[in-house]
Amino acid sequence: MGMGRALAVALMGLNGHVIEVEADIGQTLPSFVLLGLPDAALNEARERIRSAAQNSGIPLSRRKITVNLVPASLPKKGSGFDLAIVMAALEAAGDVRRTGGTVFIAELGLDGRLRPVRGVLPAVLAAMRAGRREFVVAESNLAEAELVAGAKVRGYGSLAQVAADFEADPEPLVFAVTQGAGTAAAPLREDAAAAMQEPPDLSEVAGQGEARLALEIAAAGGHHLMMVGPPGSGKTMLAERLPGLLPALSDDEALEVTAIHSLDHVRRGVNGLIRR
Repeated sequence: MGMGRALAVALMGLNGHVIEVEADIGQTLPSFVLLGLPDAALNEARERIRSAAQNSGIPLSRRKITVNLVPASLPKKGSGFDLAIVMAALEAAGDVRRTGGTVFIAELGLDGRLRPVRGVLPAVLAAMRAGRREFVVAESNLAEAELVAGAKVRGYGSLAQVAADFEADPEPLVFAVTQGAGTAAAPLREDAAAAMQEPPDLSEVAGQGEARLALEIAAAGGHHLMMVGPPGSGKTMLAERLPGLLPALSDDEALEVTAIHSLDHVRRGVNGLIRR
């Protein structure tokens, strides 16, 4: 037994920072210590991780486990660190091979299931800019993570599958999830339905000459626009038609807009680049 290391990503808004998760197994009485400015949700990872590992057939060491999130001065929040923490702890115990430069982004269920998290797209983008290329995510987040060109992404349904891929030998249990792993990353693509859907056209608006002219000037010059008027005067109708005057977003712009949506959606997920 010794030290184990894995990588995760801490998000602050749209900006991400690669976090090194260090795990050490001591010789004292059983305990689990988590260091490095974790928030309440992340502090709860200690109980989720123990149950998930136990129910996946790869129980954690019964000795003292100390986990440090580096850099310690950077606040960490959310449950997306779960998988990286358990992989570092398993590596420290010698139960899995070294994870190398793989970045782990997923929440754990008590049964060992990998659950999706918000912000996978900006997290993968940040790690790619930091020179990381290999990622492990929950199967539900796979399509979103694959939107980043050049990223080698694998999606899994359970901790048992991830551990087995890193040469662990989990005991088969009734709790283990048996969904298959995902494939390598695909190049940038657009969601077909989103690509086909065109916004309403400004030509459909009857009258409102001054308001239409204001929209055209704002679109052409990249200006801000404020509309003031009573309910029913047409503000929403006009605003819905403003995107129709604008060109489609470039790849970089589409990634940024899609990353914002990624922070807002977890159940529905993001399946393609948003071009409008």
